[in-house]
Amino acid sequence: MTDPVFFVPTRRYTAQEVANLAGAELADPGHASIEISGIASASNGGAGKLVFVEGRKNARLAETVEAAAIFCTADMAASVRPDVAVLVTRRPQAAFAAIGRLMFPAAASPQALTGETGISPHAFVDPSARIEPGVIIEAGAVVGPAAAIGSATIIGPGAVIGMQCQIGRSCYVGPGASLQATLAGDRVIIHAGARIGQDGFGFTVGASGPERLPQIGRVVIQDNVEVGANSTVDRGALADTVIGENSKIDNLVQIAHNVVIGRNCLIAAQTGISGSVTVGDNVVMGGGVGIADHLTIGAGAQLAAGSGFMHDVPPGEVWGGYPAEPLGTMMRNVATLRKLTAERSKRGKTNG
Repeated sequence: MTDPVFFVPTRRYTAQEVANLAGAELADPGHASIEISGIASASNGGAGKLVFVEGRKNARLAETVEAAAIFCTADMAASVRPDVAVLVTRRPQAAFAAIGRLMFPAAASPQALTGETGISPHAFVDPSARIEPGVIIEAGAVVGPAAAIGSATIIGPGAVIGMQCQIGRSCYVGPGASLQATLAGDRVIIHAGARIGQDGFGFTVGASGPERLPQIGRVVIQDNVEVGANSTVDRGALADTVIGENSKIDNLVQIAHNVVIGRNCLIAAQTGISGSVTVGDNVVMGGGVGIADHLTIGAGAQLAAGSGFMHDVPPGEVWGGYPAEPLGTMMRNVATLRKLTAERSKRGKTNG
């Protein structure tokens, strides 16, 4: 039995076609007819493969790569092997991604991975739910009372769409995911195992210990948002938890109640955002970031991986460290500490 191939390219492309589609310049017109049958990393390459190289630290890969064609910046073009078609662009990775989505649409959109059509007889859909034409609901999924699901949306096996939840068109809810008290826009992707709209961690001190505060808000997910596998987005306590348009959330991220995230944000895995945090547009958070409650992260800020935030971050600034501070300050403090440690070590050897 042969190994299964899960992702197959739609067809072969010529180097000239790829250049035209990506808005790149083909450095040597003599390479126009070179055929491209797949994509690969520059470190692996291979016959018929399209690769990309971006950034000075990867420049040596351009000199040694074996491939049919390569996206690279103009300063690297001359160092590429003469048998490789060079596609010059200012943004190699973005061009590579665009072509990759064309060649492998099933990998770019989880909607293409399902083998079912319509509503499975093994799913449960409440009679009061409103299901538009073209919706796919796979085996074991549950759609609750008065829920609404837009056309071309796929509900994966074992997923649960709670009472009165609304999901827009061309969305995807992965296997085992659950949504409660959620309003989702169009083209939203919720990956497997994500938990959206459960009550937040709201307690007050009572006479006999912690007492629960009612969580009566919602989760509002705007268009083109993606939520990674096993991530959680708590519903608001009194206001709504909001995820802004086109923001992308990695796996294993915790977003607490009343958090408001702006548009076009990128939040990497294992980040934890405490309650009532406000995040501006175009913010980037590295993996493992922790943010204390009621803080404001300004638009365009960049938060370094593994950092802990206890203060607001002004717009456009880069912060890191634990506790976090402006990156330049953090780097100077680290350099000073290393210098003091080296001097103390040196004195200790001298005294010994």
